[in-house]
Amino acid sequence: MLGERKECQKIIRLKSLNANTDIASLARKVVEECKLIHVSKLGEVEQLLYYLQNRRHTPSSRDRIPCFQLIVLSLFQCCCFAEKKEKKPSKPKDPPSFEGMEIDEVANINDIDDYVELLYEDIPEKVRGSALILQLARNPDNLEELLQNETALGALARVLREDWKQSVELATTIIYVFFCFSSFSQFHGLITHYKIGALCMNIIDHELKRYDLWQDELLKKKKAYILCRGSDNQNLKKEYEKAYKKYQGLVIKQEQLLRVALYLLLNLAEDTRTELKMRNKNIVHMLVKTLERENFELLILVTSFLKKLSIFMENKNDMVRMALALTCKCSLVRNVLHRFCNTNQNILYVNLSFDTGLRNKMVQVGLLPKLTTLIGNENHKQIAMCILYHISMDDRFKSMFAYTDCIPQLMKMLFECAEERMEAELISFCINLAANKRNAQLVCEGNGLKMLMKRALKLKDPLLMKMIRNISQHDGPTKNLFIDYVGDLAAQIGQDEEEEFVIECLGTLANLTISDLDWELVLKEYNLVPYLKDRLKPGSAEDDLILEVVIMIGTVSMDDSCAAMLAKSGIIPALIELLNAQQEDDEFVCQIVYVFYQMVFHQATRDVIIKETQAPAYLIDLMHDKNAEIRKVCDNTLDIIAEYDEEWAKKIQSEKFRWHNSQWLEMVENRQMDEAEPFMYGDDGIEPFIHEGDILERPDLFYSADGIIPSDGAISPEFFNDFHVQNGDMVGQHPFTSR
Repeated sequence: MLGERKECQKIIRLKSLNANTDIASLARKVVEECKLIHVSKLGEVEQLLYYLQNRRHTPSSRDRIPCFQLIVLSLFQCCCFAEKKEKKPSKPKDPPSFEGMEIDEVANINDIDDYVELLYEDIPEKVRGSALILQLARNPDNLEELLQNETALGALARVLREDWKQSVELATTIIYVFFCFSSFSQFHGLITHYKIGALCMNIIDHELKRYDLWQDELLKKKKAYILCRGSDNQNLKKEYEKAYKKYQGLVIKQEQLLRVALYLLLNLAEDTRTELKMRNKNIVHMLVKTLERENFELLILVTSFLKKLSIFMENKNDMVRMALALTCKCSLVRNVLHRFCNTNQNILYVNLSFDTGLRNKMVQVGLLPKLTTLIGNENHKQIAMCILYHISMDDRFKSMFAYTDCIPQLMKMLFECAEERMEAELISFCINLAANKRNAQLVCEGNGLKMLMKRALKLKDPLLMKMIRNISQHDGPTKNLFIDYVGDLAAQIGQDEEEEFVIECLGTLANLTISDLDWELVLKEYNLVPYLKDRLKPGSAEDDLILEVVIMIGTVSMDDSCAAMLAKSGIIPALIELLNAQQEDDEFVCQIVYVFYQMVFHQATRDVIIKETQAPAYLIDLMHDKNAEIRKVCDNTLDIIAEYDEEWAKKIQSEKFRWHNSQWLEMVENRQMDEAEPFMYGDDGIEPFIHEGDILERPDLFYSADGIIPSDGAISPEFFNDFHVQNGDMVGQHPFTSR
């Protein structure tokens, strides 16, 4: 019986094959059920069956039940082997052979009962019996037969439950047997039935605690010989070295046990309900604790498990509490460049990088420069870029990329990309980096901006234009580079272009607040004023496009001649209409008010706004908006209007007074007439305060020392002479009290 699984082979058991079997019918059945055999090979299958039927079988003393085997090579053997060679492993390797599993004896499925009997003997015999059963279990074709043998499986589960503390080799071997079953989903019910998963978690928890005790004991012995002086020093040193060798041997065996147990749990975690049970038993703590090890295959397995768990928020939060990023520094980060043979670590980091706190820790432990070097590695480029993209979302870390070779690599990838639409991860990462001034300067070095602009205008790529737009927002020499491309950008603004692309072109132009730029010439040459006015109509386009049009108007309004041109075209009433339609959108309101702010600087547009529109009235209404930026722009605009127009200055001053004294005014308005004192307000009855008169014009309502100031508002100076202020209160002798 074959103990090892052969590559690209399928073992078919023919228990019914005997001298009276119909070879032709059996061959057809084999071809129908085995998808690896093409129907054209039916004749060859018949010949093999005929050979097996007529060959001389000489049973050995161990062969009690004849069992014929037909080994059929796949017709695609070479192709399959080539594909397997090229395909990179998507999961950790199966656990290797270990001490206790390697025995000279070859297992036979027919002797399974003998192996089960060994499980009732002492520990060495139990180890031998379980190792022989493991030989059988490692061949997937034997799993069905082992599944039917409840006695064997029950005995294995019992021995593991009772004796796992007595022998690491025994525990490892038996868990390995059940691991072979766990590789197939249809056998997971069997493992659950014998509660192997829960037992494995108890074993892992116990072994991790033992590991801590070993380390403490070893550390004590090391300190003892370091601190000891004299003749005992050498003896203590030898004792430490002996203990260290023993410790290394124990760790190797323990890591074999941990690896096979964790792999079994990883297979069982395919079921999210089972995974939840593991989480409740603190699996994340165990996995993070295991990251302290140096066994790389074990680390691959642990990070694969953590990667799977990190998909769920609760597990990710557990990892945060365990300070995973700092722990990974000891094992994975240190070797990330030299030992990345599997992408599971990177995928784990991708999942964890969604958490802001963990992104901070990744940067703190020095992961940023290491990940930037992986961009050039084709195997890890995409995943590394995803992690870096998440890091670049934080403004605090954008500047750090300027001190790596990340930006030159990204620019090279951008220009080498032959596709019309480049990878989303690449361009998104570039867009984030361009939002930093230093990064933008590095991008524009040489012919960087020229090549970006050329590619963006050729492909009409809105994402690439968004990157250019981010570059254009930075003041200084970088912004001046865009003067050469104003005409190219203005030419893209029209009805025929894609809306997303036009939005980015408008946004780029709106960022160009350059004093030397002749905006009047640009507006006239490309006939932009009618387009801008048409797009101000509510519902004429998407809100994003309309907003960019408003921002663009605010930029060009800094020029005196442009502002006059826009005012004559009737854009100001269109802005007021848009303000009414978008009054709930703070961004729209703020940008429209900013346009008014720019226009009141110029005499021609200031007169139009003050005398021909109701813009000042809208600004007064917005003086007390809940948005601080809107209030700030409104106040600045109204201050300029008040400086040039006395009538509006009084209205603005009155409104500010009402706002600052609103509580007092409200109290006066709500004051009730006291019927016992009809003379208080004269003989003319109660006059409406607000509806028919201005409350600020009623001096008879102002309080005096006696309750009310005389209606003429005149108070003699002697009234205040007998009083002085103490802690904000008037104190002194009342003029009407006797002395």
